[in-house]
Amino acid sequence: MNISLNWLKSYIELKETPEEIAHMLTMTGLEVEGMQTVESIRGGLREVVIGEVLSCEKHPNADKLSITQVGIGEETPLPIVCGAPNVAKGQKVIVAKVGAMLYPTGSEGFKIKKAKIRGEQSEGMICAEDELGIGTSHDGIMVLDTDLPNGTPAKEYFNMEDDVVFEIGLTPNRADATSHIGVARDLKAVLDRKITWPDISGFKIDEKASKIHVEVEDSVGCPRYSGIVISNVTVAESPGWLKNRLKTIGQTPINNIVDVTNFILHELGQPLHGFDMDKIHGDKVIVKTLPSGTSFTALDEKERKLHDTDLMICDEKRGMCIAGVFGGLDSGVSNQTKNIFLESAYFSADYVRKTSLVHGLKTDAAFRFERGTDPQNTVYALKRAAMLIKEIAGGSISSEVIDIYPEKIEAWEVEMQYRNIDRLIGKSIDREVIHQILSNLDIGIRDKSENGFTAIVPPYRVDVTREADVIEEILRIYGYENIELGTSLSSAFLADFPQKSPESAQLMASDLLVSNGYFEISTNSLTKPLYAEKASFFHEEDNVIILNKLSEDLGVMRQSLLFSGLEVISHNLNRKQANLRLFEFGTGYKNIAQKKFEEKKYLSIWITGQNNQESWVAPNKPVEFHDLSAIVLRLMQKFTSEEYTAVSLQDDTFKYGIGIFQKGACLAKIGLLKTNVTGLLSIQQEVYYAEIDVDRLLLIKEIGFNFDEISKYPEVRRDLSLVIDASVTFEQIKEVTSSKEFSGILKDINVFDYYVGEKIEKGKKAYAISFILQDKSKTLTDKMIDRFMDRLMKKFESDLGAVIRQ
Repeated sequence: MNISLNWLKSYIELKETPEEIAHMLTMTGLEVEGMQTVESIRGGLREVVIGEVLSCEKHPNADKLSITQVGIGEETPLPIVCGAPNVAKGQKVIVAKVGAMLYPTGSEGFKIKKAKIRGEQSEGMICAEDELGIGTSHDGIMVLDTDLPNGTPAKEYFNMEDDVVFEIGLTPNRADATSHIGVARDLKAVLDRKITWPDISGFKIDEKASKIHVEVEDSVGCPRYSGIVISNVTVAESPGWLKNRLKTIGQTPINNIVDVTNFILHELGQPLHGFDMDKIHGDKVIVKTLPSGTSFTALDEKERKLHDTDLMICDEKRGMCIAGVFGGLDSGVSNQTKNIFLESAYFSADYVRKTSLVHGLKTDAAFRFERGTDPQNTVYALKRAAMLIKEIAGGSISSEVIDIYPEKIEAWEVEMQYRNIDRLIGKSIDREVIHQILSNLDIGIRDKSENGFTAIVPPYRVDVTREADVIEEILRIYGYENIELGTSLSSAFLADFPQKSPESAQLMASDLLVSNGYFEISTNSLTKPLYAEKASFFHEEDNVIILNKLSEDLGVMRQSLLFSGLEVISHNLNRKQANLRLFEFGTGYKNIAQKKFEEKKYLSIWITGQNNQESWVAPNKPVEFHDLSAIVLRLMQKFTSEEYTAVSLQDDTFKYGIGIFQKGACLAKIGLLKTNVTGLLSIQQEVYYAEIDVDRLLLIKEIGFNFDEISKYPEVRRDLSLVIDASVTFEQIKEVTSSKEFSGILKDINVFDYYVGEKIEKGKKAYAISFILQDKSKTLTDKMIDRFMDRLMKKFESDLGAVIRQ
């Protein structure tokens, strides 16, 4: 929102610098995001002065040129060659000296230079209106009627004044500050100065010839509706002062009637709308909603279909305007308009906000109505606008002021306690200072006592409804910087620490996967019934069937994310993208009983193709089971330090795989998908898949970590090669080593090599395992280590039938 400093000065005396005013506004909650100096005439008419034509003779070498001597208050007059037909001796004129930059109307600027024109020296230019950028006339030079001395800067003659525009980042709650008067009210409170409101005491009704009837059928959407008729106006270009006010804040002048309504909007924060009175059928204005689907063409010439919640301003036959949002094409003010009906209303913020959002119309009027305007201000704004229109467009006020206000919106009361004011501000402020601040903010005070008072909040302060809101008003005007910090800080309320958020935990998991080269996908929850028919691990009766199907291919909700990801892989393979690492957070749906459904959130991960892109740096090889299991285990370690077990899977989904269990519950499944699964989508290459129970993974209660001092005694490594049955898992080996007799010394165990082949018996496999040994209380001797390893080997032989390879 743009606010003009010169405009503000029309209502409140301001001696402070623009920087000081910007700081004050920011500290009161109207954050100034930027400031810029605006020139009323581009270039500021620097080096442009008042001159006098001392002599004027015909150019000897050009019939249409004159040679003049122009006095500009300096010792030597300027020789200037002029082409204007009306130049003559004795005229007071506007002179652009050498070096001046001029910006003619409708074109780029140029610099005045010394020049020879048809052989004669010229050191400046006598200017026409359009050459200065202040009008469009080029009939001749400007001839002034002034007693100002020669050399007077032209900007003084034109009463030019550079302006400063504040760009304010208005928060949604500050509906009261959407105008220059609104901003002036805050400065009034901070500086304790008076505001001079525009005087409307001269308002009078010239005649009562116009008969207009207004009906408000929807008083919820329009609690107050005011209007007046102005007859015999002349629609024309606005005067310079009005155009300048609007252009300064970035508004484009249109005509004198529309410009007045825009001026009032930015002056008082009250949107107005002008209707061509002669286009109102039946001289009747009706505020109501229209049936859904009704066509309406707005000022942007676009036809829209209305909703039955859109509040409309109508006549007897049609809608003329979307209330508080946008005017209609066929009822607005045009250059031919002679009589206008001027509307000033208070519309429901809820109605306007909804309509503005539905139709995608963000207008200055909607911006204010959807935040909440002042219901008490409609008639004042109407009279102010009517007087301005009479002043600049002529005409007469030809009707009574219509004001339909069935239920007056009263100020509301807020009970205040001094102890709460002191507690929330953190300082005891003098009671009279509090009262003065509230008075300056137009908040009344009643029923004063030693303990508190009753605050009377005006209706335009829609953001002040509670005791805490009033206290905030006191604090922002008193000044946050005036609250001293004590030697110690305390809080009146300490919030509980929130539980771990599933959304933030999901984001953390996504970051881990993405940083390891995985791409997140997002797929449709609707899927093909074919998958449940063909896949033995799904059951057709578990399908959640869509009643209003978009198509047969999207007839059910997915039971798992498995086939959603395989569809993505198939899509990419068909486009020669074979190396894929994908993941998705999504929901699976099951029909567990009649009209009872289960939703379960999963994290699914797919990998396929080569481990690396082809490169001379490293050999290329296909992805393996352990590439996927490693990232799943890293995810688990990120969210929990609790122990888990891995169990070999017997599953129709996987050719082989493992299930990871924690406290008896399955946390994840990892494995190589069977070819009959991938074959349903014509995928020929191997695909590894992991399905993780998100709720169990992301919301596991963290048990914490224990930290031990680093032992000063060294670690020792010993390796064993075991030949065991192919059915023996590494988990079984870990179980053997986890018994009490090994727990004090054995620190870690790891498989570093694996062999199956001709050199060992069929049905057997060989593991090369490393054991890290350490005693935290002493250094292990060779004898101690040998005894430990002997016990360990005998345990493997007895419990697992292992053969120790020497």
